[in-house]
Amino acid sequence: MALIQETDFGTPRSKSEKRVTLTIDGQKVSVPEGTSIMRAAMELNNEIPKLCATDSVEAYGSCRLCLIEIEGRNGTPASCTTPVAEGIVVKTQTPRLKQLRNGVMELYISDHPLDCLTCSANGDCELQDMAGVVGLREVRYGYEGENHIVSKKDESNPYFTYDPAKCIVCSRCVRACEEVQGTFALTISGRGFDSRVSAGMDEPFITSECVSCGACVQACPTATLQEKSVAEIGTPEHSVVTTCAYCGVGCTFKAEMRGDELVRMVPFKDGKANRGHSCVKGRFAYGYAMHQDRILKPMIRAAITDPWREVSWEEAISYTASEFKRIQGKYGRSSIGGITSSRCTNEETYLVQKLVRAGFGNNNVDTCARVCHSPTGYGLKTTLGTSAGTQDFDSIEATDVILVIGANPTDGHPVFGSRMKKRLRQGAKLIVIDPRRIDLVKSPHIRADFHLPLKPGTNVAMVTALAHVIVTEGLVNEAFVRERGDMETFEAWAEFVSEERHSPEAVEQITGVPAGLVRGAARLYATGGDAGIFYGLGVTEHSQGSTTVLAIANLAMATGNIGRDGVGVNPLRGQNNVQGSCDMGSFPHEFPGYRHVSDDETRAQFENLWGVPLDPEPGLRIPNMLDAAVDGTFKGLYVQGEDIAQSDPDIKHVVGGLKAMECVVVQDLFLNETANYAHIFLPGCSFLEKDGTFTNAERRIQRVTKVMAPKNGYADWEVTLMIAKAMGYEMDYNDPSEIMDEIAASTPSFANVSFKTLAEKGSVQWPCNDKAPEGTPIMHIGEFVRGKGNFVLTEYVGTDEKTGPRFPLLLTTGRILSQYNVGAQTRRTENSRWHEEDRLEMHPVDAEDRGVRDGDWVTLRSRAGETTLRSLITDRVAPGVVYTTFHHPNTQANVITTDFSDWATNCPEYKVTAVQVSPSNGPSAWQEEYEEHSKLSRRITAEAAE
Repeated sequence: MALIQETDFGTPRSKSEKRVTLTIDGQKVSVPEGTSIMRAAMELNNEIPKLCATDSVEAYGSCRLCLIEIEGRNGTPASCTTPVAEGIVVKTQTPRLKQLRNGVMELYISDHPLDCLTCSANGDCELQDMAGVVGLREVRYGYEGENHIVSKKDESNPYFTYDPAKCIVCSRCVRACEEVQGTFALTISGRGFDSRVSAGMDEPFITSECVSCGACVQACPTATLQEKSVAEIGTPEHSVVTTCAYCGVGCTFKAEMRGDELVRMVPFKDGKANRGHSCVKGRFAYGYAMHQDRILKPMIRAAITDPWREVSWEEAISYTASEFKRIQGKYGRSSIGGITSSRCTNEETYLVQKLVRAGFGNNNVDTCARVCHSPTGYGLKTTLGTSAGTQDFDSIEATDVILVIGANPTDGHPVFGSRMKKRLRQGAKLIVIDPRRIDLVKSPHIRADFHLPLKPGTNVAMVTALAHVIVTEGLVNEAFVRERGDMETFEAWAEFVSEERHSPEAVEQITGVPAGLVRGAARLYATGGDAGIFYGLGVTEHSQGSTTVLAIANLAMATGNIGRDGVGVNPLRGQNNVQGSCDMGSFPHEFPGYRHVSDDETRAQFENLWGVPLDPEPGLRIPNMLDAAVDGTFKGLYVQGEDIAQSDPDIKHVVGGLKAMECVVVQDLFLNETANYAHIFLPGCSFLEKDGTFTNAERRIQRVTKVMAPKNGYADWEVTLMIAKAMGYEMDYNDPSEIMDEIAASTPSFANVSFKTLAEKGSVQWPCNDKAPEGTPIMHIGEFVRGKGNFVLTEYVGTDEKTGPRFPLLLTTGRILSQYNVGAQTRRTENSRWHEEDRLEMHPVDAEDRGVRDGDWVTLRSRAGETTLRSLITDRVAPGVVYTTFHHPNTQANVITTDFSDWATNCPEYKVTAVQVSPSNGPSAWQEEYEEHSKLSRRITAEAAE
């Protein structure tokens, strides 16, 4: 294998449909109007020398190396900033051009360290390459005069260094920060000879506004910005294309290797989800895969109070099967079940649900989507006919009005958040509905047209109020509704939302948002052009999560904002494969492809395929499993890749259920919180050791390619096969591609998906079948999957979680950029430099009322429990609302959250918890005990590793 080389065309692609023909060095070429001469030349594989140009940012024309001559024109213009014209004749190599370029390069080298042999960018440096291309053989200028060679290096960032001595002031990093990332953290400070790249106000990178996305590092043509890993390990010598295992954006990366050691992750320009961009997690936070905390050998124990005992794989699998068989023999077939993971591949997830249905003989299988996006599946299937978002990410480029509700894209889905910011800078309008002032509300060169800071738990009332304005002011797209909608349900819905009790004025008492803002936002959404709705867990994780999804779909259908580019209903999925885990049949009532287990035809298909009779009754959801465990009827659980003892709500109840079970099997990378209550631990694989596919938030199926051999000896899919065989149900596969072939054979939306297809196309979006052999970037074109769009009444029902004298504040939760989910991965990387602990955000008024200052320890108490953490005083939250993240297990945010859940799907109501905050002297006794336990566990793990 070799390094995968990607062509840099120098300037971005023109989207014009008009073609222009010109001649470059005697060769004719036809390109879109607006294309630069530099890019046109690259279409002929004629690379014009360049330093300041790269196709990820707009042309700049500062380096003066890409000069050309055009017959009939004076001078030597820069090819990067000169557009093509019909019939022109261009020369890229003449004696004059050679002399000019040689002189320019000589000036660059005269102020650059000549340490190429020891430089970490040796062999991967554009300055070095261009010196050779222009034929520079000597430098006439010495180093006696003033220069920058002794400038001090900034090594504050944990992942890359900034060496100003090697900076050629090409501004590529600054432009990448502005145009690609949209953070505007870098600038060129000084003038003339004193010009240099600066982070912020000449700050160290670590304390500046830099978000460490890596765009600047990737854009840098020298070793000015360089990954520390390259300096430590050496230049990579081969690469493998794979998919990131963090959020639902699904970024494609080149894993660049030296031997079997990973040197760096480089975003792949051909990745259709990320288009060559990345965030700090995907780009740099992969070190957890090699962390010393990883457990690499199976362990068992008879009781959770016993110490772990390392065993062979054979003994661990045999013990697992014998325990599950014993439990089923004693308590019945339905006394055990499994939980699939959104961190695992489609193929691994498919096998776990197959093991439960065909091997265990029941439908007791569920997934972490239960606690995040299960309302999305219910709501969108009910209204539109399919349980997924409607658009691809590229669609944002055509969106005129962006409505973000209950999502924080710049933190939770940062690469897509950057694309969203770029579109906003181009002139799109923005509506944000969120209790908190997220970054999108106001950040460099971006300001929301409307921010509706509603009271947590009132989403349904808010969206219905928007609908009220649209219907009563005659803003409905009547032509679309008559053609595409079910008129009976539409008329009932229109009458419902028109009721005065749903007006912004009436709803203001519920949401706390001024009626004028609501009316303005509704008018903008309905009349501002192509409008897209983007939502996240702030919509779904409510007792009325499904109702809000229904309301959002109603709004999109009523305004005709669905079924074409630039519009749609777009759930921003939390984990890397949460869409795929749902697609694969991880819910207890559905087979793969969202087909109900009670459907005789579907069940017969799987019975023929799997060779066993299948249960027609839906199984237990995760909350039901825990309830049944406490009641004494559910006794065994196989958990692959999930940590329900940290991520699920009302932790006391979760722990009570786990303690009541007789055999809990955890398959994971680390001894997580759930493993504290496990009897068998099976070491899992990181995404770098996986072979298979992930499906991202836009339904894009992408390959996950093994970068290194499984460190534990077996791939996760192989472990599931071993358990099945030991249970007496043998599944015969030699490779994950064969599992995908079975998925395609049994799941209509995946019918034409195969590893071969993905290798040819890079990725496809389901449905991918005979009707849509190239996949389906945009859903519901022409007609809805269900036929006519179904409008559903969305009655607002206030949550049972009420504030009062004892608990006067409302707690809501979310994520932060540098950390991910329960932190199992990111906490084991240098990302913790930016977020070492979860903090409780409080408005200054609420803090002053309680005598709390910034950084003070406070006790956070609810009806379910209490915990202690430090405060962060900020006006990003409104008075009466507090906010925290949940990335650190010692915070135990879910000790606070209650067992209230969505009426349709049991998705927990994480986002609304009545709490009280009071000053504290420090961590609580149980937190100190937890910290001691964690230190002990880390020591035992380290000793075992040695």
